[in-house]
Amino acid sequence: MRDFSKAIRTRQWAKNVLLFAGFIFAGRLRLAGPNLATELTSVILAFMCFCALSSAAYLLNDWCDIERDRLHPVKKNRPLAAGRISKQSAATIIGVCAVTAVICGFYIVKNQQKAENFVYAAIAYFLLTNAYSFALKNIVIVDVLTLAAGFVVRVVAGCLAVPVTISPWIIFCTFCVALFIALCKRRAELMELGANSGTRAALSAYSLEILNPFIAIAAGLTITAYSLYTFSAFNASGPQSSTALSPVFHDKPLMMTTIPFVVYGVFRYLLLAYSTPVGGEPENMLRDRPFMVNVILWAVLVSALTLLS
Repeated sequence: MRDFSKAIRTRQWAKNVLLFAGFIFAGRLRLAGPNLATELTSVILAFMCFCALSSAAYLLNDWCDIERDRLHPVKKNRPLAAGRISKQSAATIIGVCAVTAVICGFYIVKNQQKAENFVYAAIAYFLLTNAYSFALKNIVIVDVLTLAAGFVVRVVAGCLAVPVTISPWIIFCTFCVALFIALCKRRAELMELGANSGTRAALSAYSLEILNPFIAIAAGLTITAYSLYTFSAFNASGPQSSTALSPVFHDKPLMMTTIPFVVYGVFRYLLLAYSTPVGGEPENMLRDRPFMVNVILWAVLVSALTLLS
């Protein structure tokens, strides 16, 4: 079971929490009981669908990179590369994940009106992930942009599952923070591999002198984008016309009170990414208590403000 969990990357499922962003920021928590239950069910199904899709994509990537992973100091320990899971078993797991994703998508469309576009977003995510695995990860700069785009598709899919109107702000904010995380990941990989960075085509084109200013720019963009959202985005009128990422009290933008939490989160991530190997595995941030306390406090404050709007 431990090898099975590693193979499908259950730790990576934390990224799919982004599917709840549209639901929360659009103020859907204010809905009455039956409507709230219906939309919450749709978002949970969307989360399960993307977990299945991401697991299938990760396992397919491991299958294609099995020989290359065996040369990597860390990836050689992955279940498929280490031979603890056979290719036949991997194919079966991929099939189960694909069927699970289809079932979840079917029930989302059945459960929620006007949610058909969610299916297209899910397909786009799976195709994008595989395009990254087979080709795009070998193109410098395009590789990190593709990783960031994957986060954006997650958020968009969550909005389509409810559905709510998708604001440009949710796309911009998500892209900036995802780009920041992707660049930190590349830096950690470069530090880890050192002279062996040539085993990754795109990684060999990077250097610390290039990545450090890239990361600084992405960090600044993340804070700026979120800050602008909190006092510049418009407020939708009424729960039925809610827009993902529309701040409460547009005349008194109280969402600005959440900016310090975002600043702390970015700085904490930078601190750990530059002083520990955590940047290479962003999900390990879940083990950092100060970071997680900050995330929880931010989420509680955002939820409270959307409920009050």
